[in-house]
Amino acid sequence: MDSNHREYKHVDSFARIDEILEQPSTNFEEKKSLPDRDTLTYTNGFYAYCSALFVDIRDSSELPSIYNRPALAKLYRAFISEMVSIMNGNSTAREINIVGDCVWGVFNTPSKPDIDAVFSMAAQANSLMKVLNYKLLKKNYQTPIRVGIGMSYGRALMIKAGASGSGIADVVYMGDVVNQASKLAAAAGGAKVGAPLAMDGVFRQNLNESNTKLTTYNTTHTLYTANAVNIAMNDWYEANCT
Repeated sequence: MDSNHREYKHVDSFARIDEILEQPSTNFEEKKSLPDRDTLTYTNGFYAYCSALFVDIRDSSELPSIYNRPALAKLYRAFISEMVSIMNGNSTAREINIVGDCVWGVFNTPSKPDIDAVFSMAAQANSLMKVLNYKLLKKNYQTPIRVGIGMSYGRALMIKAGASGSGIADVVYMGDVVNQASKLAAAAGGAKVGAPLAMDGVFRQNLNESNTKLTTYNTTHTLYTANAVNIAMNDWYEANCT
């Protein structure tokens, strides 16, 4: 969000705090699915069940010591560009965000096939990394990039947050579903959990039989893992990158 440099007035600020804190809890409605962001105001909010998907680069803090800034910028641009494209290509996508080297999204998943679609996106992300690392190596990036991919299903509260009247606002998703997916991404693809995909039990139990068979229970960390790939993308990799 770009700044528009409106003058800060502390008296107005203190009044806004009172106004926000006095809003009734009944303004937060239950919905069957997450509504369009245009329905949000500074005084309402919506509860709904949804899925969250996080894709996070592992050990990214070490990359500046390996690559110079222009090289690192191109790496991040390639990674973020195509992870956003994968998530944006799904019709259930409600929100897609970029936070540093992490791309994450919130998806409307009122039916089980919708949850399978999120799992399929995770498989696409996993396959993309194989191609990206091959292309990076061809450009003399010697250190492969690893990611953690986390998936969760649960209830979220969707609100609009920002300074009323400033034109600066964003949609915030609150709830365990987002926090859990972030934690699962942080665990996957690293020392704790070697597999690149991790999901919670509720997400996994809503997958179809074929996708369920691709998962494994990790007893140490009480989560499910997978190393699923997209068949078409993997076939392209085998034909063009080996």
